[in-house]
Amino acid sequence: MSGIEILQIWVAAFFTLAIFSFLYKDNPFFKLAEHVFAGLSAGYYVGLVWKSIILQQLWYPMMAGEWLLVFPAMLGALMFARLVPKISWVSRVSLAFVMGTTAGVFLVSQLNGMILPQMQATMLPLVLSEGAGATLMALVMVIGVISTLIYFYFSKEHTGALGVTAKVGVWFIMIAFGAHFGYTVMARVSLLIGRVNFLYEDWLGTFLLIF
Repeated sequence: MSGIEILQIWVAAFFTLAIFSFLYKDNPFFKLAEHVFAGLSAGYYVGLVWKSIILQQLWYPMMAGEWLLVFPAMLGALMFARLVPKISWVSRVSLAFVMGTTAGVFLVSQLNGMILPQMQATMLPLVLSEGAGATLMALVMVIGVISTLIYFYFSKEHTGALGVTAKVGVWFIMIAFGAHFGYTVMARVSLLIGRVNFLYEDWLGTFLLIF
């Protein structure tokens, strides 16, 4: 392992421990690591946008003869009009275009990626050839979908059988929220394990090389 690689490991370990120091209390080391991380992220994102969007998707194609790209280039340039108060209203044209196209693309992607597949999953036969376990899961899915939809049906008071079904829907909603929360916690724990493993194996391993 070269000296540069050892230096990189020590710098990474310093900022990792600086972030972990917030577990004790707010301190200058944590603020330094926080500001460095925010600055590096912003700088990396600017460089990524410049290389992958402005150059590769705009400038190089225009130089190759795709002059129709001048219109999105003009819309992008109008966004900077917000820096000049007198003509800041011009940026609303670009902003409205971005919001409209983003809403349209997001609507279609969500429809094809989430809504329609979930609707299709609830229209399967209740009696499946995979066995009793698959049939039971299909039945649970149908009950969960119907009871959850009834919970959000506010045109009639939730009393009687409707109220009981709505309460069942609440249980399904809470189970779904709990699963999502557990997945988020496990993702954070996985990141923590990765950093602790880095400190234990890579950083502490450099002591053997140095001393």
